[in-house]
Amino acid sequence: MAQQEQRPKQRTTSATGDSKHKGERRTASAQPAKKHSASSFERKDKRSSHPNASVTKTSPSGKPSYKSRGDKPRGSAEEVSVGNRIIVTIKRIGINGEGVGYYKRKAVFIQGALKDEVVKAKVTKVEPTYLHAELTEVEKRSPDRVVPPCPIYEACGGCQLQHMTYEAQLRAKEEIVKESFQRYAGIENLPIRPIIGMDDPWHYRNKAQLQTGMEGSQIIAGLYAAGSHRLIDISGCTVQDPVVNQVMEQVKQILTELRIPIYDERSRDGVIRTIVARIGRASGQVQLTLITATDRIPDVKRLVERIRAKLPRVSTIAQNIHKEKSSLIFGDKTVILWGEERLEEELGELKFALSPRAFFQLNPEQTVKLYDKVREAASLTGNELVVDAYCGTGTIGLWLAPLAREVRGIELIKEAVLDARDNARASGVENARFYEGYAEKLLPEWVKQGLEPDVVVVDPPRTGCERSLLQAIVKARPKRLVYVSCNPSTLAKDCQVLLDQGFILEWVQPVDMFPQTSHVECCVSLVRK
Repeated sequence: MAQQEQRPKQRTTSATGDSKHKGERRTASAQPAKKHSASSFERKDKRSSHPNASVTKTSPSGKPSYKSRGDKPRGSAEEVSVGNRIIVTIKRIGINGEGVGYYKRKAVFIQGALKDEVVKAKVTKVEPTYLHAELTEVEKRSPDRVVPPCPIYEACGGCQLQHMTYEAQLRAKEEIVKESFQRYAGIENLPIRPIIGMDDPWHYRNKAQLQTGMEGSQIIAGLYAAGSHRLIDISGCTVQDPVVNQVMEQVKQILTELRIPIYDERSRDGVIRTIVARIGRASGQVQLTLITATDRIPDVKRLVERIRAKLPRVSTIAQNIHKEKSSLIFGDKTVILWGEERLEEELGELKFALSPRAFFQLNPEQTVKLYDKVREAASLTGNELVVDAYCGTGTIGLWLAPLAREVRGIELIKEAVLDARDNARASGVENARFYEGYAEKLLPEWVKQGLEPDVVVVDPPRTGCERSLLQAIVKARPKRLVYVSCNPSTLAKDCQVLLDQGFILEWVQPVDMFPQTSHVECCVSLVRK
């Protein structure tokens, strides 16, 4: 199970239930790509579909039979329909971790297929310009293919790349970044640095957020299978901290023993909706939050007593109340049932006190590496004014503050702003201030008041920056712009806008924040001409 973090009031957008949004921001408007001729990789891919791939016939026995690869393909792309069986050569790994090949000039997306493999697949979806297909057999196997260590890997949907060696994962993520800039920004020779990976790409997550359900008389907790609402029970997740795994198992057992009702989305009956457990790597303590559909939890006294008895590392037992029927995970009200109000954590030399709903990076080890690159891109001397747009709980701004004259952070979510201020106090940072609001509104207001930012940092949700914010940044005329992104496609589109407005792209640094998944983080350094 690998998930990306949720900010307060985040909507779930994938099987993982997590995504890189800081809250319910408006969806960024589509940004048109620059008009230019098809890039070299696009032209190559269009020519490189399997030369002999074709729709299969059915044998007299009723079993599907694939046409010999010596046969010539016949018919047009429009003849392909759901249920057809095709042979495809995989050309690359797509942004969602699927294998991408071509069949009769249509892109084919096949989950579980690897680059350079020849696979047999069953068509599951037909669109005018692309197909989705289900992998049925690997005819030519890639040397990068491995057996996933997770027993529920194919069902869970949280990870997408466990069937690939870690070295191949890193290569694929670099290629995804290059192809995104080539496709959406027209940049053929991207100044990209080697991706920063992990020495041990397992058990890196410090937080689990699992939906609850029933399986017979047993309470289960897990993620929804990709593209469905079928809950997959998760035990011993291979990318989760082992302590968090242990806490989840014990809590499920305690809830089952006490017969605490589990919430049913269809009937809207029951109590427990979601279990959230987060470990503070610095303290070794665990913050446990039960998200409920009711104000009260039955037998709550015994519940707290048993958790405390069986899980001595738990320092906080909290209840978050979320009564509404929605895809939001957290509600507005949180009650501490027992223990500390906040979880102590550290990132480098910074100290944090995290409330149950507070955002904090899921992979602290890689976060330090990423933020060090942000600091390098900012190129601070001690005299700069830094504006940190989409600042969240202030982690990037606080990381830069010791080397800056002043840091101003902007965040839409009120709770995150309060956490950022508390984090500044906890770390003894006095030159960082955090403001609630839209960055695309506050930045122009500050510029009108005479503010001249030297460096602007953006770390937007997966949808990318608001177009109005990009325009505000251009008008503010900072010397440097640091763009942190979790989506190479929207990153490249936004960079194209900035390059057209006079910025120069110095370098792109990919960082593997979530091994075993298709996600790749990037830090981009841009300077104004």
